[in-house]
Amino acid sequence: MTVFSRAWMRWTCFGALSLALAACSSAPDKPKPAALPNVNGQLAVQKAWTSNLGPVTTPLFASVHTGRVAVASTPGLVALIDGVTGQDVWRLQLNTPIQAGVGGDGQRFAVITRTNEVVAIEAGKVLWRHRLAATSYTAPLVAGGRVFVLTADRSVTALDGTTGQKLWTQQRSGDPLVLHQAGLLIPFGDTLLAGWGGRLASLNPNTGVVRWETLVGSSRGTNEVERLVDLVSGASRQGNVVCVRAFQASVTCVDASRGNTLWTRSAQGHEGVDGDEALVFGVESDSKVLAWQRQGGQPAWTQESMRFRGLSAPTVFGRSLVLGDDNGLLHFLSRQDGQVMQRMSTDGSPITGKPVLVGQNLVVVTRTGGIFAFRPE
Repeated sequence: MTVFSRAWMRWTCFGALSLALAACSSAPDKPKPAALPNVNGQLAVQKAWTSNLGPVTTPLFASVHTGRVAVASTPGLVALIDGVTGQDVWRLQLNTPIQAGVGGDGQRFAVITRTNEVVAIEAGKVLWRHRLAATSYTAPLVAGGRVFVLTADRSVTALDGTTGQKLWTQQRSGDPLVLHQAGLLIPFGDTLLAGWGGRLASLNPNTGVVRWETLVGSSRGTNEVERLVDLVSGASRQGNVVCVRAFQASVTCVDASRGNTLWTRSAQGHEGVDGDEALVFGVESDSKVLAWQRQGGQPAWTQESMRFRGLSAPTVFGRSLVLGDDNGLLHFLSRQDGQVMQRMSTDGSPITGKPVLVGQNLVVVTRTGGIFAFRPE
């Protein structure tokens, strides 16, 4: 299996399994990208503001609430930034490397350090710390006065948001080989949705009791790496329908109120999906962009002109679909047919995570720590 690199997509062994992955790390050179396509000029975008945070080399994502965006750097800096002006609300130096984050509810934020500590932050100060039994690559989910954590041993843990006390833990067994990549952990009404291997599970957030589980990604291949089907961070929700990606296996839409699979399509990608009321959008590992009909999953359009550019997960932004690449470029595609409408540059280093919407602005973070906000003219 050939995988074209995006940040942090690796494999990690747990338990007693002893597996040599040297062959995986010696994949052939990445194919040379084609020349960039011309833009049609149907969208005008301007740079709104810039800031800087420090290098981002671990699975760190921006968290948006009430016009503010929380971001973090791998060396340990966490910042809450006004999405309109780009000015800091606060900055906090934790003085320890951060492995995963940021999660937040607008008031309280949380990250996970490389020493497996959940650190809760409020008003720019550390509120509490809680040591985990396993590492995590997934941003904590802060909701309902609690902090939920998905760890690499496929456990979900709930912590009291005020004290950090553990409330419950629920675990599902699975292959000891897991992705060094953010998994799926999102709210859905009064339910917690979590990815356990190739399964999507609905948990009671008060007790951890499983309400339903459904298989959305089936193992394929003959070796441990090819059988990985963990659900990855980045889902698209419209009403009761939640669409998710199983690593290098499929994109699936589920009725999350009952756990029924509505449709599934084979898809060889490793980034999450986004969508609108009509379409679901995703990126293959060779940077081919695909759109499926939300009802039924039939293919809607394909854009192949940016293959091998290391595209990020997509974000719906007005009339466009926005994707970052490994050269720090932002590509604005038409949601209707995938045509390239505009292209903007940042600092030349890879876009990390996915673009996020902060009010009328689109905010991205680069590998070297640049923070860039763009708005349509």
